[in-house]
Amino acid sequence: MKDFKATEYTLKCVATDRAFEDTGWILDDSKCEVPSFVRAVYAKKRLEVKDDSYGLYRFCDWLPVSRILDGSHPPVTYKSEGLSKCLGLSNLYITFNGYFPKINAQMSTCSFKETEAYTVCGRMSPDCDKVLVVASAGNTARAFAMVCSENNIPLLLSVPSDNLDALWFEKPLNDCVKLIASQKGGDYFDAIHLSNLALESKMFIAEGGAKNIARRDGMATTVLSAVTHIGEIPDYYFQAVGSGTGAIAAWEANNRFIEDGRFGSKKMQLKVSQNAPFLPMYEAWRADSRDMLSYDDNQAREDVETIDAKVLSNRKPPYGIIGGLYDALKDSDGDVLLVPNEEARDAAKLFEEVEGVDIHPAAAVAVASLINSVKEGSIDTDKIVMLNITGGGEELFKRGKDLWYLKPSLVFDLTPTAKDVVAKVEELFSK
Repeated sequence: MKDFKATEYTLKCVATDRAFEDTGWILDDSKCEVPSFVRAVYAKKRLEVKDDSYGLYRFCDWLPVSRILDGSHPPVTYKSEGLSKCLGLSNLYITFNGYFPKINAQMSTCSFKETEAYTVCGRMSPDCDKVLVVASAGNTARAFAMVCSENNIPLLLSVPSDNLDALWFEKPLNDCVKLIASQKGGDYFDAIHLSNLALESKMFIAEGGAKNIARRDGMATTVLSAVTHIGEIPDYYFQAVGSGTGAIAAWEANNRFIEDGRFGSKKMQLKVSQNAPFLPMYEAWRADSRDMLSYDDNQAREDVETIDAKVLSNRKPPYGIIGGLYDALKDSDGDVLLVPNEEARDAAKLFEEVEGVDIHPAAAVAVASLINSVKEGSIDTDKIVMLNITGGGEELFKRGKDLWYLKPSLVFDLTPTAKDVVAKVEELFSK
């Protein structure tokens, strides 16, 4: 671990602009009367990128971290040749999060969720005596499990049973990582509910999801990678979204670069996409509604079963909260697009053929949305496009390896009681 001085920053409530110190694991402003994000305001307004030995922490000037953990890798941005030629885009830049040694991309969990995990865990004080709790549809759990296992950080994961095949690893994990699951038929929302019940115990601390500045600013390293590589802020930003946190993070990073002053003053148009028929944010955006529209629980679970990109299945995303995705889309003149499974599958095949590496279903949704935007003429093909490939290289990484899978210690039904959950999860960490 490198000698490192904690990054200097303060917090600011988005709704009120109230500035205050970060006195611990703060997720919101207790003095704010409406639901609102808080943001980190960094002492260094100009980003100084560190050398490659820092891994992800080469961007630590704009990460709210008190320590540097070993083993991290940053996103890698490169100018596309294959896909750009197919689509007739003269300035397509791909930010790749995953495993692709040809371009020096080395994320072993093959997902940009590593950017979150290393930053969130880097924000935690080394003497924290509580167990971190993370709910996930798959990729986030894999990333946090790996980072916490390698750095001996106690972790409780909550994942739907239908998504457990995402919890693969190159080697067995440290026993400090425990997994609970909601029964088959449940979805990400059920995993969140289960984790919230566990959090009624004082033994645990919530990772915080999108409200955690470390999660958002960790994900923002995709844009930090792109802008510092390109030399200017892109015109368009394409990404598939489940919660929308990555797109919110991109918007926040964009604003920091404008304040930096060296990369232009553009606002990237956020072009975010959902996997049809699971379209809660798409429907709300089309209705120009800050509030999410009504979505029957059973219909939502059925739609989740249908989509290929299971990680894009958040029923309670940070969409309408002040500083959330609705505000990001409005401020950036953005849009929410839809992509059916078949189009995403075709996009994945094309990407692997012309760029040379496999990608996750969620990333394929983003590629398909870019293809559709070009076909529809809704973007200028000469302007700078950033395509955020949020996960890829998994098939490449797994090739020839004997993988190890994390199994749940406990499986709960879809309507567990808090008393039952608390008693059982506390016992897991008392042994």
